[in-house]
Amino acid sequence: MKSKMWGGRFNKKTDPLVEEFTKSIQFDQKLAEYDCVGSLAHIDVLKNAKLLTGKEHKELQSGLNTILSSIKKGTLKVDESFEDIHSYVQHLLEKKLGKVALKLHTCRSRNDQVVLDTKLYCLKNLSATLDIVSQAIKKLAKLSKDNAKLIIPAYTHLQHAMPVSLSLHLDAYVQMFSRDAKRLGSIFDDMELTMGAGAVAGTCIDSSKYKINSKPCSPVNSIDSVSDRDFVIEVLSALAISGMHLSRLAEDLILWSTKEFDFIDIDEAFCTGSSLMPQKKNPDVLELIRGNAGKLYGNLMSVLVMMKGLPLSYNRDMQLDKEPLFSSFEIIQDEFSILAKLLPKLKFKKENIASQLKDESLYATDMADYLVQKGVAFKDAHTIIGKLVKSGKEIKKMKSEELKKFHPLLTSKAVKDIIDPETSIKSKKSVRRKA
Repeated sequence: MKSKMWGGRFNKKTDPLVEEFTKSIQFDQKLAEYDCVGSLAHIDVLKNAKLLTGKEHKELQSGLNTILSSIKKGTLKVDESFEDIHSYVQHLLEKKLGKVALKLHTCRSRNDQVVLDTKLYCLKNLSATLDIVSQAIKKLAKLSKDNAKLIIPAYTHLQHAMPVSLSLHLDAYVQMFSRDAKRLGSIFDDMELTMGAGAVAGTCIDSSKYKINSKPCSPVNSIDSVSDRDFVIEVLSALAISGMHLSRLAEDLILWSTKEFDFIDIDEAFCTGSSLMPQKKNPDVLELIRGNAGKLYGNLMSVLVMMKGLPLSYNRDMQLDKEPLFSSFEIIQDEFSILAKLLPKLKFKKENIASQLKDESLYATDMADYLVQKGVAFKDAHTIIGKLVKSGKEIKKMKSEELKKFHPLLTSKAVKDIIDPETSIKSKKSVRRKA
């Protein structure tokens, strides 16, 4: 292990197994960009506090910007023998600038540093995720608009329920994803960047000196600042909910693509085959979206459980929040990106869907509503139509005389008018229509 940022009171070398077990650079190197950004803000604070001269500030600023540029270009190869990304950036700066780099860590602890880095990472990825979710919502809305006249059977308990427009069904997911975006946006808006907590008790620099982009950023409570991971848990929770919504949509599309439903055709570019069965066209992408919901839940639970028994303030357990956080962002961004490409290529099999709409039980509630509007109590109407459906006869072909045995108000003409998908859709007036 090289260039530790600690160790003055130690006489023994760290056991190699301990070094390997405790290091985090293999995953926290994703924070390299944000570590440089945070350090650039920190040296501004040090300069304003007169702990850096103008010359020292300029040298450190130039060095950090050079490292940041190489990170953004993708040319920086991280040496994973270091303890963490903070140590490695410090090492690069020392190698480039010499002794002046030793002043970078003045009035600073990694306890405080990693919180800022992680929040900066979250802000960038929340913004990126919101853009991707927005694109998926637009594609879903367009799919809905392009198939505005298509009517499908709705299901409850996976049994035929009532006719609905495909637009209403798809818009349910637009609503879900819009709530996801709102949740993520709220987390973005509420996230407060802080510097100056030090290791736990604060620093000798006046709170007024702590600013990021001219905005005050000193902590209200230094202990809470270094020990808080609520923001990570909130992000993971929001991403897990998004994953659940994606999983539900994936499941609908998987079901609709089966021979038993046969409502849609999924473009071959988003399917795979079987190594044994030549005929297979499997919706593997959608199955993985469905499966990844478990990973997203697990990422949330791992951080919740990790945090639940920690005494104040910082504990090393807390470095274990990074991998779940990085993983969840990557999963959700990948899934919404794939969905935005898959949706426009879905083909709806209108004839197969139309044949399902011939199921007369789909119109049972409409027939009960007809009797209610004629003055029959709903409980009685419910029983009457239930018996009619259970008779097993094709209701549309029953003559008025036969229908009147169930209730005098039931006629052949009335029943034929009711058992119609478009009539059923138009009769529903409680849902707000979109402009």
